[in-house]
Amino acid sequence: MSDPLPVTPCDVTVIGGGLAGKAAALHLVRAGLKVVCIEPPQAVRPPVGESLDWSAPALLSTLGLTPESLLASRIATWKRHVTLKMRDGCDAHYVPSEWLGGPPFYVNLATLHVERTQLDDEILKMVVDEGVTFVRDRVVDLETDGRTIRAVQTESGARFTSPWLIDASGIGASLVARKLGLPTLQYGPTKVAMWTYFKVTEEVEGTTLYMDPQPAEYLEWLWEIPVSPGIVSVGYIAPGTAIKGKRDVEGSVENIFRQQLAKFSRFDPLLQQGALSEVNVTSFRCRVHTESAGPNWLIAGEAASLVDPMTSNGVTAALRHAAEAAALILKFRTRGELPQRARKAYSSRILQMAKFFNEGIEKILYEPVVRNHIGLSTAGTAYTSPAWSMNVVYARLGPTGLWSTWILNAMLGFFRMSASILYWYCGLRKSPVARQQCKVT
Repeated sequence: MSDPLPVTPCDVTVIGGGLAGKAAALHLVRAGLKVVCIEPPQAVRPPVGESLDWSAPALLSTLGLTPESLLASRIATWKRHVTLKMRDGCDAHYVPSEWLGGPPFYVNLATLHVERTQLDDEILKMVVDEGVTFVRDRVVDLETDGRTIRAVQTESGARFTSPWLIDASGIGASLVARKLGLPTLQYGPTKVAMWTYFKVTEEVEGTTLYMDPQPAEYLEWLWEIPVSPGIVSVGYIAPGTAIKGKRDVEGSVENIFRQQLAKFSRFDPLLQQGALSEVNVTSFRCRVHTESAGPNWLIAGEAASLVDPMTSNGVTAALRHAAEAAALILKFRTRGELPQRARKAYSSRILQMAKFFNEGIEKILYEPVVRNHIGLSTAGTAYTSPAWSMNVVYARLGPTGLWSTWILNAMLGFFRMSASILYWYCGLRKSPVARQQCKVT
């Protein structure tokens, strides 16, 4: 008979030391709970999510990371707008003051770009300093009793038991969803992202997207994000099938990346000086689980849902999930399990937000049907206006119960229906490709 595994009891086990996992652990340990956070020994790739939505700074501030402190420590730069530049010489500017600065929102009109490795390291230091037990190990199994999770087993042979669990294991693991076979909705094709970093001498303010849309093709795009003073993140996103075709012609990932950047003169000096690191590559498919909460567990961050990176919503979602999951555990701690209404409301908010962001961006921007009719820059406005506004509505509404969640979901459903009607109408007309409706620079 084998020896029993060494057991470590705690109040909450958090799987995953990414942004959602560390933020949840921080909320819980500050409330006096004993928290263990388990993270694999080595990160698979550098963290992404550097261009933040306008709701993210307030969520970071609840952790003790104000915009002023992040700027002072050179972890962040200001983001006041988003610029779309097209290869034909057109550009378009998306400035939130046009619809968020006045009534009824009156929100701060600036958010941040962040250097994610430094940001994550700063949060990790806070987590450890405040008493979270941070374990470098890999989870290999979850012990279940029906739909309740009783314990976590790791690769080293350790066993962690707790009455509560948060799964923030990321999109690649999604441990609870895999263990319990939770249904998943997927959006769009598998996409590939390539990115690296360059030094710049000029001050860059705002995120810039570069696009060369083809009338009959799925959209591909480049980003430029000033993650810290003097450093920009530059990346390229395309469907996996397109990357496969390019690999057959251009060979290496580095060649593909350089060929895409070479389409825009802005990147000529950067390509000449060379990148600060090798090109990082990852593949992903946007998706959401239809259920993100159970009797004693909640799923947070990319383990719960993945929205397209063009939305800049990943950090906001991770921090929001973390705060809400921690609040539910604290509220129902003495009860020992989450009531059905709380599970339903939490799951529904994550599900409907993911549907809203992913369905909208696929229909209005990625697929050619709508942008061929109204132009890419107008399509960008048609998507970004409700997308940014709904994150502000979420922050103001603060949905936690069924009624507030229902109000939020009704608004999200209205915008989803509007996007579907626009997509249907443009597909029905089959009119010629529209000219780009933007200001020529």
